[in-house]
Amino acid sequence: MTDIVDQQTRSRMMAGIKGKNTKPELALRRALHARGFRYRLHSKNVHGRPDLVLPKHRAVIFVHGCFWHRHEGCRYATTPATRVAFWQAKFDANVARDSTVRDALLAAGWRVATIWECALRKPEKVAAAADQLSTWLFSETETLELGEREVSSPTGKGEDVSSCSLLVQPGRA
Repeated sequence: MTDIVDQQTRSRMMAGIKGKNTKPELALRRALHARGFRYRLHSKNVHGRPDLVLPKHRAVIFVHGCFWHRHEGCRYATTPATRVAFWQAKFDANVARDSTVRDALLAAGWRVATIWECALRKPEKVAAAADQLSTWLFSETETLELGEREVSSPTGKGEDVSSCSLLVQPGRA
């Protein structure tokens, strides 16, 4: 199938997709900084270049986009209708890399938090996520995952778990 825009326009559009300093990441950084946390950004010295590194707490935080990193059960983790095989291979590689990086960081003694973009879409959700992260940083738990998921309803349509409810999956203690 041919593209609906010319190559130069498509190139400009794809160049606009950021890998760091995204809106959800910036919102979370502001909230954590306001709570007194200090961190390093995209450290080259830590495997996988986490979005935030908190050496004092021996913790790293990844802010994952639901689409690119395939947040399971999330309404934002859709698959494009065209070139499905291409997109599936790309998404599978992203998920495999995320898993490898997470396992390597845990093996190296780091604590790992994954914050999904859907958990940071509204200011009250950012505050709730920052509160959860704050609690986690002072705990001994190795992993944390924050995000929203849709649940099936009697009508058969997916619905948000709640407007400010976060999926919290603590890892190994």
